[in-house]
Amino acid sequence: MSKPVVGVIGNAHVINERHNVQIVGQKNMRAVAEVAGALPLMFAATPDITDVDALLDSVDGILLTGGRANVHPSHFGVEPNPKHEPYDEPRDAMALSLIRASVERGVPLLGICRGLQEMNVAFGGSLHPEIRELPGRMNHRAPRLENGEIHPDPNVVFADRHEVTLAEGGFFARLLGCPAIRVNSLHGQGILEPGPRVILEGIAEDGTIEAIRIADAPAFAIGVQWHAEYDPQINPINKALFEAFGAALAEHKAKSS
Repeated sequence: MSKPVVGVIGNAHVINERHNVQIVGQKNMRAVAEVAGALPLMFAATPDITDVDALLDSVDGILLTGGRANVHPSHFGVEPNPKHEPYDEPRDAMALSLIRASVERGVPLLGICRGLQEMNVAFGGSLHPEIRELPGRMNHRAPRLENGEIHPDPNVVFADRHEVTLAEGGFFARLLGCPAIRVNSLHGQGILEPGPRVILEGIAEDGTIEAIRIADAPAFAIGVQWHAEYDPQINPINKALFEAFGAALAEHKAKSS
């Protein structure tokens, strides 16, 4: 029997200051393949060459990965500021339309970090470019050395850094069987105001929104602010999340066969 197929969104990147490419981190691909039990298939986050309907006809789910670029603030009525660059406007356009279409068509959807932020914006929410600038918030960005460089040890960068309290009786609480979890943290931008259909499923100890689901979605439509793709092979929280995504993929594939 063939495996479900997951479309994994690409990120714009420039190699050697001249070659424009689309990239996806291998950990995203491995999480899909090794834990969700599906075939990862990268697609370009470029609207003029990626047809949303054709894409959704070809896959059993969508993974919205993290990315360095912030979602452009014009999508939620805020003026852009150069200090919050870079932006990836083609990915914005691709992701926002794709999210709404995926939910409408019942195609399973998992958003990670930037993906969660895109899901919120797609359904009418707003973002803050630097969550750490809000009163009472912690610095959610990756740990750095005294010279300002990101810490070279990935075990330090992706270590669990704060607690997330799960909504009682919500999807995550039921899936994980506990009231709170600990997660990694590597983001600057975050949810400011949730969209009307965005249900809050997990809140960090400083009030930052860490987990969401889309209300009345006919299929799996979940987002997490932490990087669940880093270690789902061994981390029980992230393993359970990708396995649940995998079950939703298998269900979609069976219905589509």
